[in-house]
Amino acid sequence: MLLHVFALYALTGVVAAAAFVTFGATRVLPQPASMTVGARLLVLPGAALLWPYVLLRWLRSRGPR
Repeated sequence: MLLHVFALYALTGVVAAAAFVTFGATRVLPQPASMTVGARLLVLPGAALLWPYVLLRWLRSRGPR
């Protein structure tokens, strides 16, 4: 059962990280900036591992500024 929980966490992380790197990475930066493909590939593993924190930051960045 623990292995299934880990697999679900990993799968959710990969999906969330792919969405974040594709659509949300530039929104959470303090100043609007573009990210190169290489930078997005470097961010992808960390975003997959820390996906709850990444999603929280992404959702907070959508609020009023």
